Amino acid sequence: MTASLNLMKLCVGAEGPEDLALWQRRFGDGPARHVTRMWPKREAELLDGGSIFWVFKGVMLARQRILALEPVEGADGITRCGLILDRDLVRVAALPRRPFQGWRYLDGKDAPADLPKGRAAEEPLPPAIAAALAEMGLR
Repeated sequence: MTASLNLMKLCVGAEGPEDLALWQRRFGDGPARHVTRMWPKREAELLDGGSIFWVFKGVMLARQRILALEPVEGADGITRCGLILDRDLVRVAALPRRPFQGWRYLDGKDAPADLPKGRAAEEPLPPAIAAALAEMGLR
């Protein structure tokens, strides 16, 4: 079950959740961090159990719980938003998404369900097949 408010974001450069997990492990133990340009105005709602849902090649496949938001100052002196994330990547039912820039809010009622534990360990379908099945209502 997801919170009433979440974020969704394209995961550019990763083939799927496993690639994202490998990339995040390169930066050590502890929570993962993703830096984004804009600070969410609905911070309190996101921190009340919200997650970031990751979209891989047009298909939403995984989520990570948002633990905190922290300011991160870039080399250019601009303050950005650091999303502090639980390391646990939870696989979700495939849901196609069109490309978009930045992140978007995602209401809990519109978020895909978590996959049952037995299915979460399965090798994910190729994104094009997952998208086609989701469009047919076969997740």
